[in-house]
Amino acid sequence: MASTDTTPPAKDAGDLAGLEAGLDALETQHKSRTPFHRTLTQKVLPPVVAVLLVLAVWQALVSFEIVDDPTKLPAPSDVWDVVHQAWLQGELLGYIWTSVSRGLSGFLLALLIGTPLGLLVARVKFVRAAIGPILSGLQSLPSVAWVPPAVIWLGLNNSMMYAVILLGAVPSIANGLVSGVDQVSPIFLRAGRTLGATGLKGTWHIVLPAALPGYVAGLKQGWAFSWRSLMAAEIIAFFPDLGVGLGQLLENGRNASDMAMVFEAILLILIVGIAIDLLIFSPLERWVLRSRGLLVRS
Repeated sequence: MASTDTTPPAKDAGDLAGLEAGLDALETQHKSRTPFHRTLTQKVLPPVVAVLLVLAVWQALVSFEIVDDPTKLPAPSDVWDVVHQAWLQGELLGYIWTSVSRGLSGFLLALLIGTPLGLLVARVKFVRAAIGPILSGLQSLPSVAWVPPAVIWLGLNNSMMYAVILLGAVPSIANGLVSGVDQVSPIFLRAGRTLGATGLKGTWHIVLPAALPGYVAGLKQGWAFSWRSLMAAEIIAFFPDLGVGLGQLLENGRNASDMAMVFEAILLILIVGIAIDLLIFSPLERWVLRSRGLLVRS
């Protein structure tokens, strides 16, 4: 009786291997350096054009005397002269560092408080029912409302500044984490329990990584609240020992009716906010998206 040969032909085996190699190539993300001209045209040129357009409109309003009172709208060159003079006097970096150091220190403290608070609210039903509405209410409360009681309770010092920052940032960070935990798929939690990841281990290895998108969004919003809260505190509460931050610089310009100084402070506040976002939160968001396969390097 003749034996039946079940071995596939060599050609079929080669085709199968080629198909598998093709699928592997499709699943592999080829990381290549983005050409410089593409980076220039897609990331650098658009904001530069936008800034130049704003400056052109600003200068046109002054040159054509659409705003006829120079005390209300100074020319861009006048604002630049004020900034340049502050730089030559060695005061410009002091203004920036005073506010940035307070803002980042307060934000880090809010991070240490808001993260465990958010996990507690997200994972314990009784705590959510008791504290959840309060956190949402605190998040919607304007930060400037906390400045007067903070001054009365703590006095004119850095502790008052940090208290205002915490009251503005902690609810945003906690609510962002709660939102991220609520969006974690139950399949992940069941798989984690099956593998023995329960309690703190499950929270660290399953819940927090899965909740990262919402958590990062809460961090970004928390920084925005921190920065705005700090500016409100510096504008309203001033004491010589506190130093001159950007908020106080803005208030000094208002008191002196110096619109060039006012615009100087506004531009510095805006630049610091943009710089923090570009240097910290935008790379963090890209990392989270790329780790989930939602952002592929072209």
